[in-house]
Amino acid sequence: MPTRLKRPPFWRHLLVAGALVGFQAYLGFNVVSGQYGIESQKRMHAEIQKLAATSAALQAQIDGYRHRVALFDPQRLDPDIVSERARALLSMANPADIVIMVDAETGKPIPRSFAYLAENELISLIEVPAAD
Repeated sequence: MPTRLKRPPFWRHLLVAGALVGFQAYLGFNVVSGQYGIESQKRMHAEIQKLAATSAALQAQIDGYRHRVALFDPQRLDPDIVSERARALLSMANPADIVIMVDAETGKPIPRSFAYLAENELISLIEVPAAD
């Protein structure tokens, strides 16, 4: 009994080739403009640089805070810094300090002597709290 081989229809080959070409087109499109494609790499690199700059700024801020915290370490507390901050908070001066009076409106030093200011103008420069 003779057997006869059937040839597959030609459209089946065209369908497989068309599907493979379509899949290659899909992959090519994603290489260029997909989520991780060539165009997205530029945006990712720009975002990486921006985040690196933000990270560096935050790291500098963290280092500043660590330095300020280290200054208040009881093992190595600097008495000059403590006295300076205390005098600034209490609005007091050390007798050995040189005090320069500054006009609050202009921000420039007042050129007259302290004795003249104490007699005439210093009292008017000091704000008196309002009575409630």
